Amino acid sequence: MKRIAIIGGGISGLSAAFALEQRRVAGAALEYVLFESGPRLGGVLLTECLDDCMVEAGPDSFLTEKPWAADLCRQLGLGDQLIGSSDAERRTYILTKGRLVPMPDGLMFMVPTQILPTVFSPLFPFNTKLRIAREWFFKPRLGPDETVASFVERHYGAKLVDRLVDPLLAGVYGGAASELSAPAVLPRFIEMERNYGSLTRALLAARRKAPPQQDRRPIFTSLKKGMQQLPDALVARLDSSSQRPNTPVRELQPTSHGWTVSASVGSGFFDAVVVAIPAPAAAALLETAGAGLASELRGIPYSSSVTVTLGYGQEVRRSLPPGFGFLVPRSEGKRMLASTFVHNKFPHRAPADRALLRCFVGGSRDEPVLDLPEAEILRIVGGELRQILGITAEPRFARVYRWRAAMAQYVVGHLDRLQRIEGLRRQLPGLCLAGNAYRGIGVPDCVRSGQEAADQALAAVGLAPSHPEVGASVVASEER
Repeated sequence: MKRIAIIGGGISGLSAAFALEQRRVAGAALEYVLFESGPRLGGVLLTECLDDCMVEAGPDSFLTEKPWAADLCRQLGLGDQLIGSSDAERRTYILTKGRLVPMPDGLMFMVPTQILPTVFSPLFPFNTKLRIAREWFFKPRLGPDETVASFVERHYGAKLVDRLVDPLLAGVYGGAASELSAPAVLPRFIEMERNYGSLTRALLAARRKAPPQQDRRPIFTSLKKGMQQLPDALVARLDSSSQRPNTPVRELQPTSHGWTVSASVGSGFFDAVVVAIPAPAAAALLETAGAGLASELRGIPYSSSVTVTLGYGQEVRRSLPPGFGFLVPRSEGKRMLASTFVHNKFPHRAPADRALLRCFVGGSRDEPVLDLPEAEILRIVGGELRQILGITAEPRFARVYRWRAAMAQYVVGHLDRLQRIEGLRRQLPGLCLAGNAYRGIGVPDCVRSGQEAADQALAAVGLAPSHPEVGASVVASEER
């Protein structure tokens, strides 16, 4: 009987556990134990029902184009629970000189694919519009690792970084474009530059190959009863005797044939270990097993965030502009990074006479906000909503969720660090790594990471063929 330990009960660890459970049910001579230091399994995927509104404490959805989360939902029997964002209502605003300016049509992430909407948009000054026009003539290039800010500025200028790219990345990664690595964060765009030179030409070529508009899937996918449906369904499918909530692991020690896991409950020998916790926590567990590996893991920085959800009545809903919400460039001098109009993005989340707003503060440039009293955070957010949207009404309810060191930062040198981590990991047989520290921080990336780590652990104990090209290697190729 082979035994595999999983450290961490977030979506990565749960995905790994479910993959192992499938093999166990199919007849593999296998036991697994899932250790989680906190009282619940599911990590940041947490949903509350408040005042007839569905409130997400963590992610409210995932990218549809990344298939792993939706595929897992279908495996779990949640296929009929998948819902798409209301893309007919999709419009995003950028706070510019104190007023909300809509992003021009044809803007795909940071790349303008329609000239006239960009030319007539007040979002960018005239010299930026000239840079956008000249970008068409860029030649293919393959350069060294550089920041996202440097990469985008070469193509479109500094103003596009300030007003668009930096606030977008602050919303996704909680990081700054001047620190995040372009090859690690934007691998597709690096490939476009390598093949086409011009990002605009590359995206237009891709659009010509895309399915007709009526056949396109929504950009975001969620679950009818909230994102917590996914971890709840996973937990329900796992062997109950394998689950160890409230059981922090103190140390991992390699032996001649496996690993010794030291925990308050369930300590013992395991043939392989899947470590699915943030990199600094993984480093602490692996310090005595591999000081070099621990040092590299500790070198991956993290940012924190605070999510504030506010519920309002019909008068506020009527006063809001149409669309999904707005982003706030740092140059605007606000502490808020972004706000989502949840009732427009996912109408199922609130009654027709309610407005549901999710606001984001924190990130790598405002870690101190995490330690403020809740009343002060609500005062900051309420004051800025009053300045930006003119909201003076008191909310029907408010919730503040703090996520300390939750988002890995893929800074310049991240891909080289992953190469070193992989080399050091291979020196510790039976050790597998999973989570958002490596090749993607979204829910689908974490699902994939956990599944591949489970496959690698099974291969390590002789229960599955090894497939290094698709395994849990942290240097596996990112999907394009």
